[in-house]
Amino acid sequence: MDENTAGANDINKGRATPSRKEAEAARKKAMKTPVTRKAQLKREREARAQIRERQQAALRSGDEKFLPLRDRGQVRRFARDYIDRRRIVAEYLLPILVVSFVITALPPPWASIGLVAWLGTTLLTIIDEFLLVRSLKKELARRFPGESTKGITLYTLLRSTQMRRFRLPKAQIPRGAALPDRY
Repeated sequence: MDENTAGANDINKGRATPSRKEAEAARKKAMKTPVTRKAQLKREREARAQIRERQQAALRSGDEKFLPLRDRGQVRRFARDYIDRRRIVAEYLLPILVVSFVITALPPPWASIGLVAWLGTTLLTIIDEFLLVRSLKKELARRFPGESTKGITLYTLLRSTQMRRFRLPKAQIPRGAALPDRY
């Protein structure tokens, strides 16, 4: 095997090819069954923890390869970008409702203001969410004809009600940016 071929394989895979000795050792280690049930449970728990860590890292970085199933796919990615690029009333809903709840505990003129703020914010959120979902569905139908959009409404509503800094996967597009043509 010449140097050019070995270098090309390393670049395409992103890692070096293991030697035969290393590959056989890894295979034997994987085939080795634990002697006790306790050891088996420990090994399974460690494997699940490793998968969870990889998924958490992907949620923070936006790496599509290791995202949980509910966040994978070009339709979901487009929905995330569609939500993240605009300001939504629902992302401010919780802080506004907490403040208006505190205001309702004050003496009478303030209590009325707090109640009006509570109802107004709730009404604005419902209208904004309705318009958001409707426009997203139109855009999805235009950009991804034939793709399944099952569950996208709930996914959109849940993501839009979270404050931007707490959303996972992290927002990959700045506010006000244009959406890319290809996903």
